[in-house]
Amino acid sequence: MIVYSDTKYNFMEVVLDGRIAYIVEKSLQDKLKIRVSPAEFSAFQNSLVFVRMMLSETKLHNDTTVSIEYRIPNTSKRIDFIISGKNDIDKPAAVILELKQWSQVESISGSDGLVRTFVGGSKNVVTHPSYQAWSYQSMISDYNENVYKIPIELSSCVFMHNYAREEGKGIFSYDYDYYLRQSPVFSKNDIRKLSHYIDERIIGPDYLKTIELIEHGKIKPSKSLQDSLAKMLDGNPEFILIDEQKIVYEQAIALARKSMKDRKKRVMIIEGGPGTGKSVVAINLLVQFTKKLEMHCRYVTKNSAPRSVYKFYLKKHGMKGKNIDYLFTGSGSFTDVPTDYYSSLIVDEAHRLNAKSGMFQNLGENQIKEIINSALLSVFFIDHDQKIHINDIGSVDEIKKWAKYLNAEVFENKLISQFRCNGSEGYLNWLDDVLEIRETANTVFDFDYEFKIFDSVQEMRKAIEEKNQIRNKSRMLAGYCWDWISKSNSQLFDIEFKEENFKMRWNLSSEIYAISDSSINEIGCIHTSQGLEFDYVGVIIGEDLTYSNDGVASDFTKRASTDQSLKGIVTLNKKDPEKAAAIADEIIKNTYRTLMTRGMKGCYVFCVDEALKEYLRERVNLL
Repeated sequence: MIVYSDTKYNFMEVVLDGRIAYIVEKSLQDKLKIRVSPAEFSAFQNSLVFVRMMLSETKLHNDTTVSIEYRIPNTSKRIDFIISGKNDIDKPAAVILELKQWSQVESISGSDGLVRTFVGGSKNVVTHPSYQAWSYQSMISDYNENVYKIPIELSSCVFMHNYAREEGKGIFSYDYDYYLRQSPVFSKNDIRKLSHYIDERIIGPDYLKTIELIEHGKIKPSKSLQDSLAKMLDGNPEFILIDEQKIVYEQAIALARKSMKDRKKRVMIIEGGPGTGKSVVAINLLVQFTKKLEMHCRYVTKNSAPRSVYKFYLKKHGMKGKNIDYLFTGSGSFTDVPTDYYSSLIVDEAHRLNAKSGMFQNLGENQIKEIINSALLSVFFIDHDQKIHINDIGSVDEIKKWAKYLNAEVFENKLISQFRCNGSEGYLNWLDDVLEIRETANTVFDFDYEFKIFDSVQEMRKAIEEKNQIRNKSRMLAGYCWDWISKSNSQLFDIEFKEENFKMRWNLSSEIYAISDSSINEIGCIHTSQGLEFDYVGVIIGEDLTYSNDGVASDFTKRASTDQSLKGIVTLNKKDPEKAAAIADEIIKNTYRTLMTRGMKGCYVFCVDEALKEYLRERVNLL
C-alpha cells in the first residue's frame, strides 16, 4: 500500500509550503491506521526537505512519479521513498530510496550487514542501510508478479543527508562492499552524485503507472526463488525425510492440493517431541509448497534461531542476504492480514505462540486465530513440553478451538520416532522422570547416549571445546539465571564462577548461534537454542533448579531479571501463590528439558546445586 503518490512537481511544491509531513501523517493514519510519533513526524519534515533539494538537481520530468511510505504487502516493512517512471529503453523502472538521519555509525567487522548507531534512545545494533534497501528491493523482485514478469527494473540506494563520507570507515567500511555495490550510500556530500544515479535510471515520466503496477502486483514466488529453495534440500542429508516424517509430509501435500482446489479452510496439527523431525518436515513443506505447488507460503516461528539457520543454508546455495527473508517470519505478523491471503502458513514451534503480538503485547487478539484466518491451510508443529514462557499459549486444544470458530476442518497426526539423542526415546522419557515432569517407566539410565555430570564447569567447557573441534557442532548452554550485563558493556562477562576462573558471555546478541565459529566462546540460553540441534551440549543448571528430600524443586526468584520468560509471575504470586508456583515450575523444568535434549550424541551437565548434582549422578548410576 502506498501512503502518498504524486508527481515530482506537486511533491516539491508541498514540501516548499511545509505541508508534506502533515499530509503523510494523515495518510498513515487513514490508510494504515498508524499513529505517527513526534520523532517520526520530525523525520518526515527534515528528510523530505533534503530529498526535495536532491530532486531539484536531477533532470527528472515534472510528471515523474514520487511515492512515500510504501508498505511491502503483509509485512510491517515500509519503504521510505520510491521514484518511478521509464528507463532508457522506455520500460517501467523504479528506484527505492532509503532515508537515514544518522550522523554517526560504527562498523561491526564480520557481522554480514550489521552496524551500531544511536536509534530508539540508545546505541543499538541495526542492519546496514544498504542491506536494508537491497533486501526490500529483493523482496519485491522475488514476490511481486508484475515486477518479475513485466518486468519492472528495480534498483535501490540510500541517502544519509546528515552523514559525512569517510572512505573505508563507518557506513563505508570495506566489510560492507557487497551491500554497498547492490545499494550504494550517498552522504550529505553526495547530493549531485545521487541525482546523477537517479537520472541514469529514470529517463521519462509514466504518469503513476509503474507505482500502480507495483502496488497491485499479485504476491507469488518467482522461479529463481523456487529454484534456490530446492537447491537447499538437494543432496543435504539433514533434510531427508524418514518413515512417518514422509507419511506426514505427503498428507500435508494432499491437504494443500485440496485447499487450493476447493478453497476450503483446513488446519493440520502435527505433534512430536524433541528430535522427531518436526522442523525437517516443516522446511520440506515450505520448499514443496513454494516450488511444486507455486503457493504463497511462509514459514512461521516465534523464535528467530531456526530461521537464521535456514537463511544460512539458502545463502550457501547462491541467495545473498534477505532476498529470502519474506519466506521466514515471526508469529506476530498476521494481526491485520486479510482472510485466506496466504495459500499456506507453516508454523514450527507452535507451542511458543502467544495471544497478543507486538513488543508491548498489545496487538491483535490471538496469534492462533490470526494465523488460521490468514491462510487456506495452516500446518502447526507442536510439542506441549517445550512451552518455556509464561505467555506461551500454543496447545492442541487452543488450535482446535480457533479452527472450529473459523470453520476450518482439522486433521491430526504425530511424529514418534526419535532422531535426536542417538535415537533414544528412552532418554527423553528418563529425563522427564528425573526432572519430575511426569512419571515414566524409564527410571534407569540404559541408553546409547553420552550423559556426563561434571564437578567442574571449567572441565565441562574444555570437554565441549574438544568435541566442537570435530565439526563445529557442540555448544555451551545454561539456564537463564544470570543477567545479561554484557549487553550494555561488552567488556563484562555475564556468567562467572570465580573459584574456577570461569568467565563467559551470553550469545543473546547473535542470531547464528548454531553456525558461527565464535559461538563456542559464548553461552546459549533457551531463547537462542530452542529449535536447534548440536552434536554435544554442555548445560549449566543454575540456582533455579535444586534437589532436596522433597524432590526436584524450581525457584523462579533465582531467574535473571533480564529474562522475560516469567514476566508477571511475581504479581501473580502475590494473588495466587499456588498457581504461580505451578506455572513457574512447568516453565523452568521444560526449559532444562529443552536444553538437555539439544545434543544428538551427548549431554554434559554442571549443577550449581550440589544436591542436584548428586541426585543426577545417582539416577545415571542406578544399574
